[in-house]
Amino acid sequence: MTLIKSISGIRGTIGGKVDEALTPIDAVKFAAAFGTWVKEKSGISKIVIGRDARPSGEMISNLVSSTLIGLGIDVIDLGLSTTPTVEMAVPAEGAGGGIILTASHNPVQWNALKLLNAKGEFISGDDGKEVLEIAKADKYTFAEVKKLGKISKNDTYIAKHIEEVLKLPLVDVEAIKKAKFKVVIDCVNSTGGISLPPLLKALGVEVIEELYCEPNGHFPHNPEPLPEHLGQICSVLEKGHHDLGIVVDPDVDRLCFIDENGVPFGEEYTLVAVADYILSKQKGNTVSNLSSTRALRDVTEKHGGTYQAAAVGEVNVVTKMKETNAIIGGEGNGGIIYPELHYGRDALVGIALFLTHLANFGKRVSMLRASYPNYFISKNKIDLSPDIDVDKVLVEMKERYKKQPINTIDGVKIEFDKEWVHLRKSNTEPIIRIYAESESHATADHLANKIIADIKEIVSN
Repeated sequence: MTLIKSISGIRGTIGGKVDEALTPIDAVKFAAAFGTWVKEKSGISKIVIGRDARPSGEMISNLVSSTLIGLGIDVIDLGLSTTPTVEMAVPAEGAGGGIILTASHNPVQWNALKLLNAKGEFISGDDGKEVLEIAKADKYTFAEVKKLGKISKNDTYIAKHIEEVLKLPLVDVEAIKKAKFKVVIDCVNSTGGISLPPLLKALGVEVIEELYCEPNGHFPHNPEPLPEHLGQICSVLEKGHHDLGIVVDPDVDRLCFIDENGVPFGEEYTLVAVADYILSKQKGNTVSNLSSTRALRDVTEKHGGTYQAAAVGEVNVVTKMKETNAIIGGEGNGGIIYPELHYGRDALVGIALFLTHLANFGKRVSMLRASYPNYFISKNKIDLSPDIDVDKVLVEMKERYKKQPINTIDGVKIEFDKEWVHLRKSNTEPIIRIYAESESHATADHLANKIIADIKEIVSN
C-alpha cells in the first residue's frame, strides 16, 4: 500500500492502514487541512469538487464533501467531471479553491486529492507546504451546527466548458465541419466518455466511433495514454476507415493522437502541433518543461517567437508562461495549456485546436506529423542506494560537462547542439531519472547510456 503526501496534494492506493494508504481517515484529514487553508488564504467558504470515474471516487467524494461541510464550507459538487472542467468552474463559481478527485493516469487502485487555488490553478509549492503543516499539526476547527456548510450539485459544467471552447477565435467549427472528419476515440471508461463525444459533435465531426466511453471506472487497459497501451484503437485505425484517433487519460488533461494508419502521432508532438497552429495565427512565446522535446523550440523560433523551459510540473510551466507572456505551452506528456481559455492542461481545447489545424492543413495526419522536426527521447532511470547523496552526484555531473550549456532549475540539463540530456532526482525514492533526446532512437539511447556510465563512475568513486 502507498500514500504520498506532497505539495501538490495527496495520492495513494485504496485500502490498508492509516497513513500507509489513502484510507477514509487520510482523506478526511487532508480535506480538513485544505479547507482550513482555503478559508484562511481566500476568506471564501466555498470549494468546488469533481471526480473522475474510478470506483473509489464516490466514496472519497462523500468523505471530502462531508468534511468541508463540517468546516462550515459550502461545496459545489460537479460529480463526474474532468480536471480542466473543475479548474474552470472554480473562478466561475467565485470559490476559494477546488479539489479534483483523480489519480490521473495511475491504475484503478489509486486515487488522489489534487488541490486548486481561487484562480482554478494548482496551488504553489509554498501553499502546498502550508497545507501539509496544517494536516501534520491537526490545526483545524470544525463548525457549530448552525454554521455547517451546504452542498449543491451542478452537472452543467462540462457543457459550459465546451461552450467556452467553441467561442475561442482560433477554433474554426466551419472548417472542421467541412473536413468531414471520421474519428475514433478511446476514453478509458472515465470522464472523457461524457466530454469528448459532445465536444466532437459540437465541432461538427462527421463520424465518431467510441471505444470505452462508459464512465464506470473499469479501465480496459493501462490508463496512461502511451503507445504500448493503445493496441486496440491502433488496430481500428489500421483498417483505413478513419482519419484520426484520439485518446485521453481518466481525468482528460492529457491528450494523444493516432494517425490514419494506426501510428501514434507521439505524445511529445501533441503540443508541438497545437503550438504550430497558434503561432501561425498569432506571434508569441511558448513554454514547456525541461524534459519535453526540442521540436517545440524549433517550431517557436520558425514563427519568430521565443521558447523558454520550466521545471517539470504543471504549476512550474504555468508560472513560466505568465513570466514570459507565453500564448501556448504545456508538457510533453500530451498536456496543452492555452491561456486564452485558462491556465491548466486541457485535452478538450487541445482537440478543438488540433482539428482546426488539421482541417486548415488539408492533408492527412501522417503528413502533418512528417512536417515537424523528428526527435526521439530515451527515458531511463538509475536506482541508487539510500545512502548515496544524489544532489552531490548531480553537482559532479554539472562539473564534468561545464563546457556545455547547462540548465539547473530542475536537476541538471546538458545541451549538445540539438541533443540534450536531463537528469532529475525523484522526490520520493533514491532514483535519478535520465531523459535524453536526439534525432534517432539509437543516438538518444547512446547519449543516455554515456551519462549513466558517468553517474555509475561517480558513485563508485
